[in-house]
Amino acid sequence: MKDDRMNTAAYGSKVAAALLVAMMLCLAAPAAAQDWPSWRGRGQTGVSETTGLVSSWSPDGENLIWSDAWVGRSTPAVFDGRVCANGRTGNGVDEQEVIACWNAETGSKLWQHNYNVNNTTVPFNRLGWGSVTGDPDTGYLYAMNIDGHLNVFDRDGTVVWSWRLAEELGRASGYGGRTSTPLVDEDQLLLSIIGAGWGNLGGPPRHRYFGFDKLTGEVRWTSTPGGTVADMNTQSVGVIGVIDGQRLWIDGNADGHLYALKARTGEKLWEFHLSKRGINVSPVLDGETVYVAHSEENVDTSTMGRVVAIDATGTGDVTATHERWRADGVSVGFSSPLVHDGRVYVIDNSANLFALDASSGAVQWEQSVGTVGKASPVWADGKLFITETNGNVTILRPGATGATELDHDELMVPEENRAAEIYGSFAVGYGRLYVTSEAGIYCIGNPSESFVARAGTAPDLGSELAATSAPSVLQVVPADVIAAAGDTIEFEVRAYDTGGRFLGVQQATWGVDSLAGGNVSAQGVLTTDPRATNQAGTVTAALGGLTAVAQVRVFAPLPWSENFESGRPPFWIGGGGSLAVEDLDGNQVFRKGASRTGIHRHAIYMGPADMSGYTVQVDVLSTQQGRRRPDIGLINSGYTMDLQGNRQKVQIQSWSAELRIKEEVDFAWEPDTWYRLKLRVDIENDRGIVRGKVWARDATEPTDWTITAEDPLPNRTGSPGIIGYSPINIYFDNVSVVENE
Repeated sequence: MKDDRMNTAAYGSKVAAALLVAMMLCLAAPAAAQDWPSWRGRGQTGVSETTGLVSSWSPDGENLIWSDAWVGRSTPAVFDGRVCANGRTGNGVDEQEVIACWNAETGSKLWQHNYNVNNTTVPFNRLGWGSVTGDPDTGYLYAMNIDGHLNVFDRDGTVVWSWRLAEELGRASGYGGRTSTPLVDEDQLLLSIIGAGWGNLGGPPRHRYFGFDKLTGEVRWTSTPGGTVADMNTQSVGVIGVIDGQRLWIDGNADGHLYALKARTGEKLWEFHLSKRGINVSPVLDGETVYVAHSEENVDTSTMGRVVAIDATGTGDVTATHERWRADGVSVGFSSPLVHDGRVYVIDNSANLFALDASSGAVQWEQSVGTVGKASPVWADGKLFITETNGNVTILRPGATGATELDHDELMVPEENRAAEIYGSFAVGYGRLYVTSEAGIYCIGNPSESFVARAGTAPDLGSELAATSAPSVLQVVPADVIAAAGDTIEFEVRAYDTGGRFLGVQQATWGVDSLAGGNVSAQGVLTTDPRATNQAGTVTAALGGLTAVAQVRVFAPLPWSENFESGRPPFWIGGGGSLAVEDLDGNQVFRKGASRTGIHRHAIYMGPADMSGYTVQVDVLSTQQGRRRPDIGLINSGYTMDLQGNRQKVQIQSWSAELRIKEEVDFAWEPDTWYRLKLRVDIENDRGIVRGKVWARDATEPTDWTITAEDPLPNRTGSPGIIGYSPINIYFDNVSVVENE
């Protein structure tokens, strides 16, 4: 994690100024014009109390206040007088993911950040899938890129803190692009990812939940409530509610279950098995009822798709006991439900809008809004605002037996004579409507109405029960640490009661395990050994029969070497269950075998994500089975060098789905023969120079590089790693990482 945290005094002054501005705006604003800081609005409901919204518009000018060139795929966030979004930009070597903020009134762009995409198989047209999230309390903007780069920006666009989730916590991107959206709750940033890390996050890939300190990025807790994942990427975004006095985070999981976690600790309270595949629909909570849907095969019938209402007051497995109603055969796989005035609105995969009775699930009416349903409906001012994938934008007035179409427009891609794709939903803010598409970002409203950026009101989730005095759960914070040898890390112990309510920071008894030369003081300060080699271990706190641990990885200065004689390095990230250290011809080597899930390409990261200016080297051996041959490679600063078996080539790239940069040369190589790979990255004249060598291990290293690639938009940092496509066994040995000479 990169931590650019501000000092306490500076943070306090910024928050005070933001609160003063918000108070002044509230006094001057009409009650209806509120913000929309997250993709389903405050409370994750898709409902806004804003009134006076327009009933028609046109991308050619009617009620179009402003627009800007933009290629977006998700829902913007409207808060703090700004509208912010993520998307994609560029062509060929310039293709990047992009995050930007505009003045919500005028449309003038305030700032923009462009990001290279690395080490993912997600294609360019799916960049910007997950929505950005704003925090009205701090003015911070949270965004997760398609390759797992989690960024936090202040109001001026300065990065406050960031995580490279793939390299540092083991996130897998999959290939479909579905990406979760960060969720702000109280003083936490909540986020779920799928992958395999290290320590208690190791093993096979699982859908994991994280609670971060929203100001510093420190991990407070992690939770793995589910089992084997059915999909490697899902997009469900949880909802926060208070049920029976407990604050819960309710979210869909990649294993087909819906889970209710205690929002401050991640403890699982209940689960509901909904689908045989992963859940992509975000649940909606209305009182004590959760509404959610899917479009895959049901667990108990042969029908495809179901909308379900669940009583949220249970504990344990509530699949058989807490279902209130179901509507089978309604295939809602992506769009999230909307609940208002006793009616549940859902859009199925074919863009049919259904209105269901919220108490029984009976279908009241159905109406087509296009052909492909991905985005979610929004209710405001007595109207439904709906986007559809093939450029259709519709405004409806719903009733008891149907909906009246007030307006319909089709967005087109300029100069291409085709419909603009729309995957994001409307955001309602400050008396206006904001939406992004492949054709631009639009601000829609009555131009004669005055603009006032009024802060919204946090939803009333209900009262929590009073905290007890007895701790039930402890947290050691930070819970996951990446440190340099010789660093000192300050930990604290946070205690929570049985209802997940915070009891304060506690004094505890401290211990340290598997960190050679490390010791922890009575105050919870860990001192690491500056002479130690790379290592991983835990810091433990004990209090009143309770214990909690933090995971710590410590990295020494370069050079590094690894021959696997002591087993698999515990500080390596990723790879899943197809990896093992085993004996081969009297030597311990690292084997990567075929994956049980059929996804045979994995990356394993060796160090911090902020490394630069190094060369990584490894010995590799492949097997062959009929015509099946593997690919084996190295990673350096987001660049991959692949030794390709079936193609008999060496290739350098940073993004396998798009090959934004690609160089390759012919290279004949044999199975059952050891080869040595070397990959070096330099930044020269603001360009990335990526050089690779391959040679038979028993031969003399060649003087010339085998392959060289040049990148005008260089990756400047990144963890070293190994990578392989292994439908059959491949082997690694003698890994080294050294500083560039």
